[in-house]
Amino acid sequence: MSITETIINIPIEHEKNVFGNYDSYVKIIEKTLNVTIIERNGEIKVVGNPSDVTRAKSVFLQLLELSKRGNSISEQQVNYALSLSFEEKEKEILEIDKELICHTINGKPIKPKTIGQKKYVDQIKNKMIVFGIGPAGTGKTYLAMAMAITAFKNDKVNKIILTRPAIEAGEKLGFLPGDLQSKVDPYLRPLYDALHQIMGPETFIKNSEKGLIEVAPLAYMRGRTLDNAFIILDEAQNTTPAQMKMFLTRIGFGSKVVVTGDLTQKDLQKGVKSGLEVAIKVLGKIDDIGFSYLTSQDVVRHPLVQKIVKAYDAYEEKLKDQKKIPKIKKGIRAERIRSNRNETR
Repeated sequence: MSITETIINIPIEHEKNVFGNYDSYVKIIEKTLNVTIIERNGEIKVVGNPSDVTRAKSVFLQLLELSKRGNSISEQQVNYALSLSFEEKEKEILEIDKELICHTINGKPIKPKTIGQKKYVDQIKNKMIVFGIGPAGTGKTYLAMAMAITAFKNDKVNKIILTRPAIEAGEKLGFLPGDLQSKVDPYLRPLYDALHQIMGPETFIKNSEKGLIEVAPLAYMRGRTLDNAFIILDEAQNTTPAQMKMFLTRIGFGSKVVVTGDLTQKDLQKGVKSGLEVAIKVLGKIDDIGFSYLTSQDVVRHPLVQKIVKAYDAYEEKLKDQKKIPKIKKGIRAERIRSNRNETR
């Protein structure tokens, strides 16, 4: 087994960003690629198998370029660059970084962080209706919100409408106090949080009072026609087929719609079909409607969330396999009975 080494120069002003606190990113790269990394006077020596050393060098160069562009490197970006390196696609992380959507109220840039997220954003730009489907933490709602606010600021739409079905997440909340708005606010809090972070509370309140930004339960959409608006339906897996049809037929001229949902987190009553599942089957072949399927690789929350999503995916696949086994055995038993009958005859 041959061993090789390479030297990479990392400018001192980018060292902390690329290496991470207490060299945490260096340790991740060492462990993932099974290489040894030695730091000395602004240089790093990478030692290991030729293919692993090549991957490590490429990952460091991509992270360095991201740092030079003014990005604050995160553990998610390091892990994602490493996963892309095994597919020899690590350079794509720089293409993704070019896609600036807008800035938060604190000046933080909002960009897609994965290939899946970039395709999702591109579809929102090019299609009238887009379905963003994927697990928690993949940025489905947040990116859609950023695109809506950008369209609103650029006068491409006259108003923003954010809606989600008011359904309890597996627990009965009883009768909530206050007026109607107070009763529905807990269901819509995630949408308010994103709006406040991107737009700022004062700007949101001002536009909300003018009726330019509306956050409402899905039931409020019935009987309306929505023209020149950017409409986001969140938690769409909790709609019924009738609700989904009602919502999609509200769309008027000059409007853009994003429907987001996670099919693994349905809170509907047992036996009730999800409107999102039905819509995927019914609308899948219509050209003007886009479908973006995000996966655990697109999770941009804490790295532990990605591991949780993968663990649940593996568990659910195992359950599916276990359910198939009895059916197979039952089929074999039935075949044996038929065979024995034939032999008797």
